[in-house]
Amino acid sequence: MNASSRRPAATSIAAFGLVSALALVPILFPMFGANFWINVVAEILIWSLLAASVNLLLGYVGLLSFGQALYFGVGMYGVAIGISKLGLGLWPALGLGVAAATLMAALAGALAVRLTWHYFAIITVVFSLIFYFIAMSAKELTGGDDGINFSAPPLFASAGLSLSDRTTQYYFILLVTLACYILVALVVRSPLGLRFAAVRENESRARLIGINVYLTRWLAFVMAGALAGIGGGLFGLFGRYASASYMFYHVSGEAVVWAIVGGVGTLLGPLLGTALLIAFREVMSGIWENYLIAVGAITILVVMFAPQGMVGAFQAIWSRATGIKPDSTEER
Repeated sequence: MNASSRRPAATSIAAFGLVSALALVPILFPMFGANFWINVVAEILIWSLLAASVNLLLGYVGLLSFGQALYFGVGMYGVAIGISKLGLGLWPALGLGVAAATLMAALAGALAVRLTWHYFAIITVVFSLIFYFIAMSAKELTGGDDGINFSAPPLFASAGLSLSDRTTQYYFILLVTLACYILVALVVRSPLGLRFAAVRENESRARLIGINVYLTRWLAFVMAGALAGIGGGLFGLFGRYASASYMFYHVSGEAVVWAIVGGVGTLLGPLLGTALLIAFREVMSGIWENYLIAVGAITILVVMFAPQGMVGAFQAIWSRATGIKPDSTEER
């Protein structure tokens, strides 16, 4: 084996080692992190699912949605209502929240995906506003401004596991989030993912080769709604609370920013962008009351100097350092 053939092998091993080391960080974090930061990291994992739902539409299908908070909120309310009003256990309540969010996305998507560009973005905001005001007015069911408080039932009663234990709650959120990212990775690398990419790049050509553009967009919309619903259900369990305020479109706007900063069209971009901006917020909020100005500045700088996001910038640096191009499935 010559030197040129050994170099890619060595860099691949180094990359695998780096990724493996980084993957161990969230697993081992509770052993070394303070209780406050354990909660922050758990919150980052949850919010990254909302950013990932934005990324699934924007990065892989080319549809910019400002309405993903609707499905996040429906997932949250599904869990809260299931536990507090229907007396369901944790897993049935979480299933109810995800099912409700998925159904809502299926119905809204049937209309929304007929549109593109700014028309699509506008109708997603309209749906979000409509159901936000419905949730605010249906006080008997949703609690209105006050929301719904509840106590989370046991995770596994037979094993004595409960979300009231901070470490148990953290690992529960970590495992669900990991499962979601694995499912997204499988989808975008599947034949359906290739259809997503074809529609994103050129819908006219996609039609010419026999792809049903409407159905492809609708499937992506439903999957993104389910992903946001899982995040909302987890957030409801995390805070033991559900509120219509989380259905407002400005929550979707934050998720769009997280996805763009991290890198749309990449698997881990939403997670990285969410981690950066939420961690920065937690650090700066105790130092400077106008910390949102700094958050805005970071966002502008990333968009200007790293338009492919942080993951895209890291890939470019890695490519220049090793001479190995990034995986084409992660490029835009």
